Amino acid sequence: MKLRNIILGAACLSTSFAGYAQEIDNTLSFKNLNTDNYFRINYENDYFAATDQYYTQGFSFELVDQWMKNFPLSKALVHPKFNKLKYGLAVEHNGYTPTSIGSDAILYNDRPFAADVSLKSFVIAIDTTRKQRFTTTLSVGIIGPGAGGKEMQTYIHKNTHNATPHGWDNQVQNDLLLNYQVDYQKQLLAYRNIFSLSGDAVARIGTVNDKAALGLTMMIGYFDSPYGVTAPKESVKKHFRMYAYEHPMFQMMAYDATLQGGLFNKNSPYVIANTDLKRVLFENRFGFVVNYQRLYLEYFQSVRSNEFTTSRMSVWGGIQVAFGI
Repeated sequence: MKLRNIILGAACLSTSFAGYAQEIDNTLSFKNLNTDNYFRINYENDYFAATDQYYTQGFSFELVDQWMKNFPLSKALVHPKFNKLKYGLAVEHNGYTPTSIGSDAILYNDRPFAADVSLKSFVIAIDTTRKQRFTTTLSVGIIGPGAGGKEMQTYIHKNTHNATPHGWDNQVQNDLLLNYQVDYQKQLLAYRNIFSLSGDAVARIGTVNDKAALGLTMMIGYFDSPYGVTAPKESVKKHFRMYAYEHPMFQMMAYDATLQGGLFNKNSPYVIANTDLKRVLFENRFGFVVNYQRLYLEYFQSVRSNEFTTSRMSVWGGIQVAFGI
């Protein structure tokens, strides 16, 4: 229990200097870990794609354990009567910048600076008989200067001997972050543990991001089925898995506060006009995973179509490390 308390404390402490915008989603099937108790660190950056614009950085600390079902926020989650439930808590950070961070002036027709921070409570429900997954996530936090995006990027650039970022004084202003998300996945095709094809559906509503999405997940290699039962702990010494995944998705965007400003606070110095927003987006993610015993490693690359009329395509990558506990 002491280890769990230390990990949870470290995750909660990180909210004091992080910023968040819900790019990271670890509940989908290609993120499955074949254990009911784990700690995961996720880091994403456009550096992995040799760019420095738009979605500039994100990270999360995530803890999954059965005792999380008693966490207060989990009471607001939907708990389907599936035969396997995983409860988790996460702290996430994301930051956004325009195509240049060298100017103190507003860069019109470019992306606004934005950052937010959130605590997420979630439950992953798995029906091992009908091969389906249903996940609900509640996110609570803040968008704006209070999230510390300016301080974080300045600190990172200083310690990596990069240029000091300018322009954060023009970022999206403080407002409430309160989002609720539902994910549903259904296995369509599978061949043993070397190939899987699933359909995905996502719906999110709240003060920072409203959207619906449809996609597919293909996994190929050697993996534990994300729709199967958890492997017994005594088998962990022989555990080795390696696979690649592909995840194309179409998103229908209704509202994005990182572009349009907060729902309640209309005093942001610069935002993207509602008429300039692209409503249908395409996103694709490709990743490679190695799972040895209780250690999980992942590297991925993502690409997204332009989000508003004068924007460019977004490209970023990331790594994940997870430990069974």
